[in-house]
Amino acid sequence: MAYRFQPQSPYGGGTAAVAAPRSLLAQVLGITALGLCVTAIAAAMFQSLPFGIGLIAMLVGFGLLIAINVTRRNEPLSLMLFYAFSFCEGVGIAPTVGHYLQTVGPDVVVNAASTTGVGILALGLVVYATGLDLRRFQGIFLLALIGLVLAGVISLFLHFIQPQVYAYITLVIFTGLVLIDFARIRAGGDGLTPVQMAVQIYLDAINIFLALLQIFGGRRSSD
Repeated sequence: MAYRFQPQSPYGGGTAAVAAPRSLLAQVLGITALGLCVTAIAAAMFQSLPFGIGLIAMLVGFGLLIAINVTRRNEPLSLMLFYAFSFCEGVGIAPTVGHYLQTVGPDVVVNAASTTGVGILALGLVVYATGLDLRRFQGIFLLALIGLVLAGVISLFLHFIQPQVYAYITLVIFTGLVLIDFARIRAGGDGLTPVQMAVQIYLDAINIFLALLQIFGGRRSSD
């Protein structure tokens, strides 16, 4: 799920950060928010699906993610593909959400979703209020993300990472990526379109939400 578009430059600076219109932030957040609403609706509709169907939806979503990048110059088409991708992601995470609803209760899901939303907005506020720019560390975070994914795959067979530990590491990595993505928006996009930037924030939000589900659900199970 955690795929990233690569900007045309590793990090901008100078006049780009000063001249970037604030409307870009509103546009990106608007696209992202609607995409998350589509995901939430799909997740609510398909909670009873087996995990295998959810995996197929994720694979379809990956194909749509590639298509978004290919059609970046056709923004209306790219936007439609993004919302189709958001729907597939909702179907993909629906069995997981349904599992937590049945085993630990709806309040855990609500808390994870609300914490994700408030946390991402707070991180964006930090970037815009302080000018914090971590884009120079993007390569480090992406390498950490690749390592996390590989460790997760290996752990499926060897079980050497506890789910709670994996969730906390995921939370740390995607918190850093959120800061980087907001700094990119503030700088004018680094060559990415508003839809591509929305995809980045969207993927940050989904992965943070799933990590918080694991963390909050694990705490509830241990009580």
